[in-house]
Amino acid sequence: MTDLDPVDVAILRELQRDARLQNKELAAIVGVAPSTALERVRSLRRRGVLTGFHASVDLSALGRPISALLSIRVRPHRPQVAEAFQEFVLAQPETLSLLHVAGPDDYLVRVAVPDTEHLRRFLAERLEARPEVVSVSTVLVFESVDRSVQAPLL
Repeated sequence: MTDLDPVDVAILRELQRDARLQNKELAAIVGVAPSTALERVRSLRRRGVLTGFHASVDLSALGRPISALLSIRVRPHRPQVAEAFQEFVLAQPETLSLLHVAGPDDYLVRVAVPDTEHLRRFLAERLEARPEVVSVSTVLVFESVDRSVQAPLL
């Protein structure tokens, strides 16, 4: 773990809450000089702790109110197969996230689509049509609550 002091943690917390904070505002909230806040943010980026700044989007407002988790089993287990499969899944506009996991399945994929018919076609015509896909289990998501602020575990 990268060494983070309480000021670093406070800066991370505030930027995760609102990445649009001006440096002067951030400095005031965490109780440091603006020059200190600016250098701390630069240091967090250089060390790879801050990896980017993102806008949160309401998927329903984008016409994608239906979310699902797909548990996918892939065979054979070879690096080239895994790499090609991951590239394919991440290239699909429906994909929100991809996790390579241990257990009975190999991948968990979160997708968001306009309706269940779109989901059915995505599964049948694109995902299940791939030769390496052995099985897909689908779970519809009724509600998703994400923790927007992450901090080191003490």
